[in-house]
Amino acid sequence: MHDMPPELDAHLDRLLARLPATVRSDAAAMARVSPVALASDFALEVLQRQPDVLAQLLGDDARSGIAAPALTPANRGEWPALLRRYRAACSARLVWRDVHGVDDVDATLAGSTRLAETCLSLALEALEGEFVERYGHVRDAEGRAVHLVVFGLGKLGGGELNFSSDIDLIYGFAAAGDSDGARPLAAEAYFTRLGQQLTRLLDETTADGFSHRVDLRLRPFGNAGRIALSFAAMEQYFQHEGRDWERYAWQKARPVAGDIEAGERFLVQLRPFIYRRYLDYGALDGLRQMKAMIAAEVARKDLADDIKRGEGGIREIEFLAQALQLIRGGREPALRERRLMPALEALHAHAQIDADTLALLQHAYRFLRRLENRLQMLRDAQTHRLPSDPLDRLRVARGLGHVDWASLEDALCTQRAAVAQEFDALFAVRSQQRSVEADGDIAGYWKALPDGGAPAVLEAAGFADAADVDSALRDFARSPSVRDLSDAARARLDRLMPVLLQASAPADRPLQAIRRLLALLHNILRRASYLALLDERPAALARLVGVVTRSAFLAERVAAHPLLLDELLDARAEGPLPQRGDLAEACARALRQPDLEASLLALNETRQQLSFRIALATLDGRQSGQDATRQLAWLADAVVDVVLALAKRDLEAAHGALPDARFAVVGYGSLGGEELGFGSDLDLVFLYDAPPGAQSDGARPLDAQRWAARLGQKIVALLGTVTGGGRLYDVDVRLRPDGGKGLLVSSLASYSEYQRERAWTWEHQALVRARFVAGDDAMAAVFEEVRRTTLSAPRDPAVLREDVAAMRRRMRAELDRSTEGFFDLKQGEGGLVDLEFLLQYLVLREAATRPALLGPRATPLLLEAAGAENLLDPATSASLRAAHATLLELALGCSLDRRTRIVPASPGLAAARETICRVARWS
Repeated sequence: MHDMPPELDAHLDRLLARLPATVRSDAAAMARVSPVALASDFALEVLQRQPDVLAQLLGDDARSGIAAPALTPANRGEWPALLRRYRAACSARLVWRDVHGVDDVDATLAGSTRLAETCLSLALEALEGEFVERYGHVRDAEGRAVHLVVFGLGKLGGGELNFSSDIDLIYGFAAAGDSDGARPLAAEAYFTRLGQQLTRLLDETTADGFSHRVDLRLRPFGNAGRIALSFAAMEQYFQHEGRDWERYAWQKARPVAGDIEAGERFLVQLRPFIYRRYLDYGALDGLRQMKAMIAAEVARKDLADDIKRGEGGIREIEFLAQALQLIRGGREPALRERRLMPALEALHAHAQIDADTLALLQHAYRFLRRLENRLQMLRDAQTHRLPSDPLDRLRVARGLGHVDWASLEDALCTQRAAVAQEFDALFAVRSQQRSVEADGDIAGYWKALPDGGAPAVLEAAGFADAADVDSALRDFARSPSVRDLSDAARARLDRLMPVLLQASAPADRPLQAIRRLLALLHNILRRASYLALLDERPAALARLVGVVTRSAFLAERVAAHPLLLDELLDARAEGPLPQRGDLAEACARALRQPDLEASLLALNETRQQLSFRIALATLDGRQSGQDATRQLAWLADAVVDVVLALAKRDLEAAHGALPDARFAVVGYGSLGGEELGFGSDLDLVFLYDAPPGAQSDGARPLDAQRWAARLGQKIVALLGTVTGGGRLYDVDVRLRPDGGKGLLVSSLASYSEYQRERAWTWEHQALVRARFVAGDDAMAAVFEEVRRTTLSAPRDPAVLREDVAAMRRRMRAELDRSTEGFFDLKQGEGGLVDLEFLLQYLVLREAATRPALLGPRATPLLLEAAGAENLLDPATSASLRAAHATLLELALGCSLDRRTRIVPASPGLAAARETICRVARWS
């Protein structure tokens, strides 16, 4: 210990003089002990009282742990002393390892946590033995033993207990019942007594100090509540009485002693209380209230020097992370993290904080927690306040590597200022300038409805059809869903409506925009978390107005499924769109759900979110229509694959598996061609292959044909099942062999025979776009071979030409809805179907000698292949691809705004049509 001020040197000399002479005379030992003395009077006192601990620490430099005491009936009177000496020895070891750099702050916090858990487990196990002897085991209605569960909350639950912290505990038990001993007790009385004795054994101050200070005030009803509650009583409490601050508290809850498995099961049950299914910006209101209470406490108790509760302190980092976790944790399981550092990492991984903020918060947290530990190590005091004594200040500063207190204080001020800025930013959004400003007249008009308010205000704001807008708004304002709002929800709505009105006025069709927005609001008024989202996040509000005014399809989706509002704030929605593997991975998560209903709901929600993201990118012009239709087809592939797995799982549970059988789902039409539109149905054909006489191996066996038919039926049913997340897809199975008269599922042999012997030319045309979508991999190759053989068969070009042309004429006569000045993009002359027929004709005519035509299914890729095979010259191939892109963009634009695919004439459209008509004149 060099270069110490005289007063500090003198103080250390006085502390070290208490050590045995043999230690004081050993220079090497003193070199190890002196830094510990600088940091902790408490540790030095422990080493003086327990020389065997000092010898152990000097012997291996604190590498080995301290042996835990045995609490037995024979030494019952010594339990308090044994626990307290053990805790003191382990704590002194933690000081030693911290001071000598063996442990970083994360390891010290983890070590303090393990020490508390060990003491809890030792004490509880010993007391339970006593209780069993006296009262027996508590048994539930089925005769199973019931044990106490000790939940650790706060930093104990998070595995980040500071050096001299109290421990926040809640005692619970899984079920009511009575004990089976000679002196039986009801479960509540039994576990209440056990909890009281456990608290006393740990908390009571004796000549040896305390083991751990226990705080039970976080239990339901606080100090007025029962010491131990059944899980059923806890659930009832949280369902009817639970408050926002309790969600924050239980976010870190963890069973730390007793029946750990039962505790974990209870926390799974409690999860919906902690994490809401939807984006929960209402959590910010709870945090605002807690922040205000803390700020008042800081002011009242003059806690500016408190590095936990003061501005920019530890609690602000914790609350910031917890608030962001609560907002999104219901939808993102990875954010349900008890520990702060992993929680910050998860928030960064989910784009909730950027890399700079992550680094800032991590560094500040470690700095503050290390300082907090050193303040507490000084005298084993539960303090978070900076010392006022000059000598204590110097000891803490020097122990942390600073020259003096001023240097440490400067570093501390820098960290606290950075934390405070980040914490305040969490609440600043609502008060910042909104991206769409509303004027006072609009706000006054809205608040006067339904009986007051002048339509002229709307006209002045820019509404062309002010009278109709006014009428719609009055109907909305007098509706029961608005009248019955709570005061808090009404305040949110009153902040939102003027902004929505002002933003809707410039729309092309403002009345339509208002009606769409009101339909959405009707659906979310019952869900406070969504009103909170729009109120707290102006960016989402502005995004919503933009989306709803431009797309009826997306407006309907959001109104029907408000969870899609999450997408308006998801950073991924603006980033790179998911690729095929990402879509498959996202959909496959539904298979982890506990039952079929939950799986379908999860799959529906995933499909809604992903298709919404694709639609947003298309609406914003961030990707082409061709990219969008391909992604929608990939998404459908992923959904069908999961539905097949669910259907197969359900079928096998009832009838067993079909040994050596293979099954395939084949996509036809726009799905097969990877050109699926928004809201398109799926053209599916089902195939199977099984050994002769095969039967399923379940309790109720089925032959192969019936088993495969049931599987096909289940797939269609599951795809069309309505859930809370909507339905997956409408399915069309009429393209199967023999159409509506044929079997739903065809054997591979009969399908091959049908294509070879009985299929019409139009069915071979449909096969051009057919593609294996899901099922057994071996079936993919077999299907491809059947398709190749069928499409490569020699054909009379003249007969083929007439068949294709006749079918196209018939379709146009029946389906073309073009009129003077308006064109049917799909069926009109020079439209999408003309181009598809042209390519199908070329494939059927040429595939026998040009196998390269058999690979692609999508129109652009078929055009490229036709060009490569010199069936189309390069210029024609390129112009047809451009024409196809033009028609597709127009068609998707119609779908996104729920308009029929009949569009007015335009120069670009005329050019695309002329190109297709010129090349497809054969028809």
